[in-house]
Amino acid sequence: MAAIRPDVEPLLHRAVEPFATGMLEVGHGHALYHEQCGIPDGTPILFVHGGPGAGCSAADRRFFDPDRARVVLVDQRGCGRSTPHGCLDDNTTAELIADFERLRECLGIERWHVFGGSWGSTLGLAYAQAHPDRCLSLVLRGIWLFRQFDLDWWLQGLRTIWPERWQAFSDHVGETEPAALLEAYWQRLAGSDEEAALAAARVWSVYEGASCTLRPDPAFTADFDEPHMAWSLARLEAHYFRNQRFTPDDRLLRDLDRIRDLPAFIVHGRYDVVCPIEGAFALHRAWPDADFAIVDDAGHASREPGTAKHLVAACDRLLSTGDPRRR
Repeated sequence: MAAIRPDVEPLLHRAVEPFATGMLEVGHGHALYHEQCGIPDGTPILFVHGGPGAGCSAADRRFFDPDRARVVLVDQRGCGRSTPHGCLDDNTTAELIADFERLRECLGIERWHVFGGSWGSTLGLAYAQAHPDRCLSLVLRGIWLFRQFDLDWWLQGLRTIWPERWQAFSDHVGETEPAALLEAYWQRLAGSDEEAALAAARVWSVYEGASCTLRPDPAFTADFDEPHMAWSLARLEAHYFRNQRFTPDDRLLRDLDRIRDLPAFIVHGRYDVVCPIEGAFALHRAWPDADFAIVDDAGHASREPGTAKHLVAACDRLLSTGDPRRR
């Protein structure tokens, strides 16, 4: 994992090591790595990472005050330190939501706050809507609603901002239309030719990673070119994009009544080209009681200065008052 930028380092809480780690067997051969950071009797917070397939990192611990929080970070099925790596079998949104409940019960936590960014915002919303009685609040960053619009943008719309980057992505499989692009990558990523699959995974992963920051950040992008990371990120994203869509398409917006009473804070970079701000705006328009902050000098990444500052402040507020909103 690349070093944290010097302008972001002082905005975060101090680096810590977990006070507990474990592997949770969840069936179908899957075992989930999880860790707890902070203090055992602190305010419980579930960290939901992005991707699908990205996994957690040491830097993710630093949004939370280690003297007050009990942060639970878990690598979702098939990624990070969970096993088997890159496995697509029995890897569904419903299973990921059930995994959070299995982990919550295993750790003896009655209710917790939920923090998620990018795909973590998608899954955090879906989990909260499935289990609102287990959630205390939501802190959401880089909103991605998993609609057809969001997929088409990622697969093709991004070319309007980064045409040369998109050209390299599409040239690798020789397709240009969103559905054909996804299918061509899927055939490689899920195929029997491991060399071709890994090559496609690295192109896919770098296409995303290079687009996450407002300004080019070669060290950040290099993480996405690392084979272990690229393999799970590309395979799981293609799998979810192709095989695990919501019905109806805007389900997360339609089911907001289930969580409307939960305190929530939404933060989004104005120039996020991975998850365009339209999604965050649509979420806030449908959920006006959720606090909404736009960072005018940020892209998609959580560790850009303006976004990091908002996330840390929201978590500090919820640890002090139980409510991440600015009041």
